[in-house]
Amino acid sequence: MVYPTQELRLRQQMTLAPRLQQSVKLLQMTALEFTTAVEQALASNPFLEDADEQEAEQSPAMAVFPPAADAGDPAAPDPAPQAEPPLPDAPAYSGDYPTRGQGDGQERDQGLWAASTLSMSQRLSLELGNYQLAPRDRLLTEFIIDALDDDGYLRVPLASLWGDAQRDADTVPEEGEWMTALRLVQQLDAPGLGARNLCECLSLQLAAAAGIGDALRALALRIVREQLDRLARNDCTGLRQQLGCSEDALREACALIRSLDPKPGGRYSAEAPVYVVPDVFVDKWQSRWRVLPNRNAMPQARLHQTYAELFRRARLDDRSPMAQELQEARWLVRNVEQRYVTIQRVAEAIVKRQQTFFEYGDVALRPLMLREVADDLDMHESTVSRATVGKYMVTPRGVFEFRHFFSRELATDTGGSCSATAVRALIKEMVEAEDPAMPLSDVALTQQLAANGILLARRTVSKYRGQLRMPPAELRRRH
Repeated sequence: MVYPTQELRLRQQMTLAPRLQQSVKLLQMTALEFTTAVEQALASNPFLEDADEQEAEQSPAMAVFPPAADAGDPAAPDPAPQAEPPLPDAPAYSGDYPTRGQGDGQERDQGLWAASTLSMSQRLSLELGNYQLAPRDRLLTEFIIDALDDDGYLRVPLASLWGDAQRDADTVPEEGEWMTALRLVQQLDAPGLGARNLCECLSLQLAAAAGIGDALRALALRIVREQLDRLARNDCTGLRQQLGCSEDALREACALIRSLDPKPGGRYSAEAPVYVVPDVFVDKWQSRWRVLPNRNAMPQARLHQTYAELFRRARLDDRSPMAQELQEARWLVRNVEQRYVTIQRVAEAIVKRQQTFFEYGDVALRPLMLREVADDLDMHESTVSRATVGKYMVTPRGVFEFRHFFSRELATDTGGSCSATAVRALIKEMVEAEDPAMPLSDVALTQQLAANGILLARRTVSKYRGQLRMPPAELRRRH
């Protein structure tokens, strides 16, 4: 006789309180998603009201940064206090979108609805922000995302990604660390991304496919992993002999495989533009860079004091539905304000560290990691990640996602460093200045970068040129 047994297991599990869950959810929303969520709350919760419909509030807070001083120059003294500068009057998109006016009744769109297409790396980084990772794991994952080609494949050895960064050899990641990071990339967004060959790409898509039977999936996986060459030749007889399956099963499996996408990265280049609302404005005032939140483009929820006071006097049960709605209203008001504060602080930290970009453009963009901003602001790295993905700033140089200002570090022969974004900008400048009759090859570009003190492998230069959507030299030649 078999007797039932009981086993006692201890397990630790961290669960966020509902208010913190709401705070995290609001922070990782884009401005459009945030606007929709707050407007839904305003419409459904009687204890909330839109502050924009009341008296105009005070001007939003701002941070002003002095111009970046050249190396060796003494810091300039702070100028005398000046009157508060006016808010920037950004151009508006003329589409059919809801607008929000200021308290003075001006009829203009407070949001800069800018056309923007999310690239593959931006989309993957957006999803990566939802994961809580150790700094080293996040760094390896970002390296892999940055190395994907336009088709979504990883066509370079994993170990070379660390070598291109020319980092300390004592900290070289082990193969298991790279594979963990690669498996995470392969789980992001569209199945098949991050594959190293066609077989792996199709296998990832088959493993993620829903609504198919186990037998059909197993047969299709065998074909992809063992008989892909015969499938390409349409050798049905050879396939049946090798697989020992029926003609109907083979036909169904082959049809399933042919329905897969051999180039999953291609879908990102064909996406229609999306429209974004900037979260902050950055401009120069009195020789200093300042950051201003774009609050007027979004709902301003606040507690309806009259209804809250009536509820207090009614002395209803604390567990009643009305009490729950009042609690949720208080949470929302606090979390909305916390979202504004967090995004503002992160934007200020970015502008403070990237002042040379605002003066000179991408070529002067400095290496910057999420961990640096997190340390500056005494925040968790995952919080900074949520505050940068899908958040946009309007600058004199255009509209940029916060993530644009974070770029991996590349070593130089002088012992300094530069950002990958700056290197791409240099490559673009070199190609645009080349003689069309004698375009620069990737080898020549590599040599020119080396002459400027930036040492990179040729394959890395080729990858960056491809990310700029610039064809090889032979296709750029014009007679």
